[in-house]
Amino acid sequence: MLRTTSGLLGTTLLLAFTAMGCASSPAAPFDTLKTANLTAFRLQNYEPPQQQAATPTAPGQIPGLPPQIQQWVQQGAQGLQQLIPPGLLPPGMLGGAAAPAAPTPAQQVPRFEGFRILGQTQVIDSDLKDKLADVLGHEGNFQAAHANCLYAEMGLSFQSGPGAMPNNVLISFSCNQVQARNFAWPFPNTGMKPDTVKELSDIVNKLWPPGT
Repeated sequence: MLRTTSGLLGTTLLLAFTAMGCASSPAAPFDTLKTANLTAFRLQNYEPPQQQAATPTAPGQIPGLPPQIQQWVQQGAQGLQQLIPPGLLPPGMLGGAAAPAAPTPAQQVPRFEGFRILGQTQVIDSDLKDKLADVLGHEGNFQAAHANCLYAEMGLSFQSGPGAMPNNVLISFSCNQVQARNFAWPFPNTGMKPDTVKELSDIVNKLWPPGT
């Protein structure tokens, strides 16, 4: 009887540990991120129309920018100044220079999911891939609250295998949310919790060190 009880207890503990291991695994498709071919993009979150560039704004405001981006920049861009497009800020504001004119339709510029690419890097560091999978692949890192916009400063594209369709993700720090573009987001919420923003900010600082 004792042996049978011990056997049942051992089986129960094994199943419990197995369940814990499964629960800690990132949700698909982020469970494949560690071995995936991953590219990270720095994106221009907003391109004001040319006619808005000369529109007068209140003192301290950046001409043509939506209020969400205004607030994000004025808060110091949450330690992510390397994601602010070059030349976006007025002189004297976080060291920025005058904003450039918006590109005309004739200009051909590289884009990711409609956003202008300012820079990109191939992510080969397995630790960074693990961290991204841990942040993006767990439901507890997201909340319902977020701004009603999507001005993306960062993009991710990863392939789970040769010939596989890329999984594209947009990350908007100014709007505090993420968005899956060509696959079903695995969780009910897309708003980023404060700790999620911090963890992603740390990853960004490793991908694009400040000043680069």
